[in-house]
Amino acid sequence: MSNEAQLSAYKVAVFLPCYNEQDVIAKVIGDFKKSLPKADVFVIDNNSTDSTSERAAGAGAIVYTELMRGKGNAVRRAFAEIDADIYLMADGDGTYDASRAEELVQIMIDEHLDMVIGTRFTDSENAYRSGHRFGNLLFNKLITYMFGDKFSDVFSGYRVFSRRFAKTFPALSSGFEIETEMSVHAIQLQLPTTEVKTDYFDRLEGSQSKLNTYRDGFRILFTMLKLVKHVRPMALFSVIGGFLMILSLAIGVPVVLEFLETHLVPRLPTAVAAMGLMVLSAISFVTGIILNSISFALTTTKRLAYLSYDPGPKNRDKP
Repeated sequence: MSNEAQLSAYKVAVFLPCYNEQDVIAKVIGDFKKSLPKADVFVIDNNSTDSTSERAAGAGAIVYTELMRGKGNAVRRAFAEIDADIYLMADGDGTYDASRAEELVQIMIDEHLDMVIGTRFTDSENAYRSGHRFGNLLFNKLITYMFGDKFSDVFSGYRVFSRRFAKTFPALSSGFEIETEMSVHAIQLQLPTTEVKTDYFDRLEGSQSKLNTYRDGFRILFTMLKLVKHVRPMALFSVIGGFLMILSLAIGVPVVLEFLETHLVPRLPTAVAAMGLMVLSAISFVTGIILNSISFALTTTKRLAYLSYDPGPKNRDKP
């Protein structure tokens, strides 16, 4: 079966979360329609204050307005409202290469994947702010350290998802940390994914970045810590418990040695503090064990929900 016939068996939805992109949204919609002419294009307008919705509708897109600001809220709305076999997400600012859209979708179909990430490649100094470039590198290293070496660009907003990914992804984040949550979700459930290098362009004239380097950076870091607690609680609380144990031994061993030599405990507050830290260390380890059991049960439930969805075209003959 040809690629065109194979692709036509799937209902593909392109959705573009955007905020105040009136000057560029029509061109972005047109570019994706050209690459995927049979796909439905949706614009999730994140309560824009300009005419983004009107211009998107005029360009042939189906528009949903999400009143709660934040990219995560827009993505959650898209996954809830749109019914498709394959979902392609991109930003509405024209920075992603729409001409590669069909290729990314075809890779998902051919390799039976649940997520394809278009990793960003650019030689332009203007495409990334210096702070964004450094933050992207730093957070990718942290994700690798915390959850495993699976992705090289966890913040890319150019992604293709299977239906079973979209309909079982919790989407709890409200802002730009949503891509981090997507990546950790795929790692946690060990979903089949791949990365494809794609061009990343300078913003089109009239488009401005909505990402705040420091504010959103701290939100992403906080989200990563929360995800560690949910996904790898034993590792997190073992580190905390180990630190408390070392601190307890550091201040408690001299007291014990002095007692063995003199049979006196002249530094009673230090002894009490050391004992308290050791108790807290034990509590931390036990907390990790309990939360690890809960995390395992939740992961099992998420995995079963994921497996309940047919990976092939819904209500169509499989290619």
